Amino acid sequence: MATRRLGIIMNGVTGRMGMNQHLIRSILAIRREGGVTLRSGDRVMPDPILVGRNRGKLAALAQEHGIERWTIELGAALADPNDTVFFDAATTQARASLLKQAMVAGKHIYCEKPVAATLAEALDLVAAARKAGIKHGVVQDKLFLPGLRKLKLLRDAGFFGRILSVRGEFGYWVFEGDWQPAQRPSWNYRKADGGGIILDMLCHWRYVLDNLFGAVKSVSCLGATHIPQRWDENGAAYAADCDDAAYATFQLEGGVIAQINSSWCTRVRRDDLVTFHVDGTLGSAVAGLTRCFSQARVNTPKPVWNPDMPQAIDFLATWQEVPETTQYDNGFKLEWELFIRHLCEDAPFPWTLLEGAKGVQLAEAGLKSWAERRWVDLEPLA
Repeated sequence: MATRRLGIIMNGVTGRMGMNQHLIRSILAIRREGGVTLRSGDRVMPDPILVGRNRGKLAALAQEHGIERWTIELGAALADPNDTVFFDAATTQARASLLKQAMVAGKHIYCEKPVAATLAEALDLVAAARKAGIKHGVVQDKLFLPGLRKLKLLRDAGFFGRILSVRGEFGYWVFEGDWQPAQRPSWNYRKADGGGIILDMLCHWRYVLDNLFGAVKSVSCLGATHIPQRWDENGAAYAADCDDAAYATFQLEGGVIAQINSSWCTRVRRDDLVTFHVDGTLGSAVAGLTRCFSQARVNTPKPVWNPDMPQAIDFLATWQEVPETTQYDNGFKLEWELFIRHLCEDAPFPWTLLEGAKGVQLAEAGLKSWAERRWVDLEPLA
């Protein structure tokens, strides 16, 4: 069987997400395993070239991981016909123009989300990709988390019966940067740099809700800037002028109600940094990043409200953990493998730029709901 080379231009991989999840744990992991196996038995070996603006960071990253190719000249990289895929994990504000530039060069597109800062820009990318006749995909990593895959298994098995509601809790305390360094970059909290948790996280919640529980039809969202001053990577104080928390309710197709709180200003007292609690007529489940616990209708305890007595039921003990029935690989790597198969043998890959645009649509609707203090309906996108 033959091994094919796939040249990938990787932009923005000196940042935390691009470096750790996409370069190291996905592309380099695939290379260590000998490439992606196709139906024919042939293998596809990704060959990355690292692109960015900081020569020193790129050189150090390439040397550390044995990568031969890197450049600060994006134009030259796009001009090379031997590299046919452009991947972007850099800033949201620059993404739309970079993707358009890559499309003009005839490259296939794979990128992080949000795919653009506005819905108009996102839909323009969809139109440009269709006109260019290229293949395109958007990272929708949370669908590949073990916890959510277990939720999907329960749903597909009919465990929930009719799903009634979904309650999500996401977030943790991001340090302000004065007493100790923040865990997130300072641009996340500056509007001019494309920051804000609504734009960041509602893009995620769109594909999670659409794929697992029902298409999102409308949203009511309240944002907040709870911490108005933070300190940047150099220890300088700055005004945090965009939302660091969002409290949203969604109406889904089929009558399902979803509520998701997203916050960088909350201290965690739950199983994981994100949890989804799903209630249905026949059963309920709670999933985090990796684990999932369920409770069937026949195993549901019967509490009685009595504020004068200590609670006699150990509610946590009445849930059963969904067992590990398979080995779960890194979710980013799994989606990269699917996209590579889509490129090389036309395997299905539904998470296109249009799906990315739907995430931007929901974020934009959430911001509009907050500004106008009302429910906002979502128009179908095609």
